[in-house]
Amino acid sequence: MIAYIIGVLVVALGVALSIALHEIGHLVPAKKFGVKVTQYMVGFGPTIWSKRRGETEYGVKAVPLGGYIRMIGMFPPKPGDPEGQLRASSTGRFSQLMDQARQDSMDEVLPGEEKRVFYRLNVPQKVIVMMGGPTMNLLIAVVLFGGILTLYGMPTTTPLVSTVATCVPSAAPTLAKPQPDCVPGDPASPAAAAGLQKGDRIISVNGTPVSTWDQVTPLIRQSAGQTMTLVVDRSGSQVTLAAPIAALGRAAYVDNDKVKVDANGNVVTETVGYLGATPTGELVKGTVLQVPGFVWNQFTTTAGVVVNVPQKMVGVVQAAFGSGERDPNGPISVVGVGRVGGEIAAADLGADGTTAKIMTLLSLIASLNMALFVFNLIPLLPLDGGHVAGALWEGLKRNGARILGRSDPGHVDVAKALPVAYTMALVLISMSALLIYADIVKPVKLF
Repeated sequence: MIAYIIGVLVVALGVALSIALHEIGHLVPAKKFGVKVTQYMVGFGPTIWSKRRGETEYGVKAVPLGGYIRMIGMFPPKPGDPEGQLRASSTGRFSQLMDQARQDSMDEVLPGEEKRVFYRLNVPQKVIVMMGGPTMNLLIAVVLFGGILTLYGMPTTTPLVSTVATCVPSAAPTLAKPQPDCVPGDPASPAAAAGLQKGDRIISVNGTPVSTWDQVTPLIRQSAGQTMTLVVDRSGSQVTLAAPIAALGRAAYVDNDKVKVDANGNVVTETVGYLGATPTGELVKGTVLQVPGFVWNQFTTTAGVVVNVPQKMVGVVQAAFGSGERDPNGPISVVGVGRVGGEIAAADLGADGTTAKIMTLLSLIASLNMALFVFNLIPLLPLDGGHVAGALWEGLKRNGARILGRSDPGHVDVAKALPVAYTMALVLISMSALLIYADIVKPVKLF
């Protein structure tokens, strides 16, 4: 229980530091460009602690679901209105909402601070300020992932043979048994027939050097009915083996974890090459040159998850209010991340358990920062990407007007996007509440 609590606290601290550094990513360039920042807060809701230094109040709030910095003059005056003045002639709920936001933005500007407002920054400066937060999350992810990869190593399935199957299963796959067992009369597996042994390390397949099992798998799958030449390292000596690859009907999978079935509920099979050897999972250290590629893979994987969040939320609802199971690769809340951290800390990870737990927790925090980076790139307010999109649109309009010899169109009226921002905020709050509930009643289980 103590280990579980420690894991939760480690993750909570990691989340808090990630949020704090995200906001520093906004704060530093904003101050550098002369924008007045009145607040730097970690969390939302009631203030637990705060201290004023200079013109900025620094503090921590009760709800640790994010953070913010408050810059004066986020919204420019309504087009056609003098700076600092607004006409009270707007009608309609959304129009009044926009006017109020503009007025509140101007009320924060004290005499002599007119040039210290955010909306007066040029386009590159606005982009730098708003991308500062996500960039900080990306840097955290790069440092953590890079350190784990180069100093500790990442779990990799290597072509070191851990077991050799005795036969080629003849039974058809079922939902209960996607991978059928051997029965008397089944032919010997190609691995056993070739003389492959536990502890052999496959170093080449048909003359192609291999270092990971992912390189071996496609070569086996496409070689059904053919004889495959394997060169293995056996106790320091190279041994060449000839393996007659069998054709095996295996269960097809959806999303790599669910058995595919047809309209009648029967398991869908696919014929692939079969060797009958099981690889070994090992920690493999990478080089600094491999870090960019590894981080890019993490980015693309995370982006795929973010894109599929609406679809994944259907599964969350079914799990939370029905008999469905949580997708371990689906979205989770801060509560879920904390529970995962606790499970990792309390798990039995073998002789190297303590180090493995620390590295797994750091990897979890790195993945969270990558998710924050990707999520904040969405070009919709109130996310950072929405402000970046507004700045880029302003630059496009101004440059277009200059090229065409037209008058400067002025600042983009970002307040017009407030209906979208409030809708997006409502969606995010609803999703967060649903995920928190699901993580309490039907949490994701790792072990």
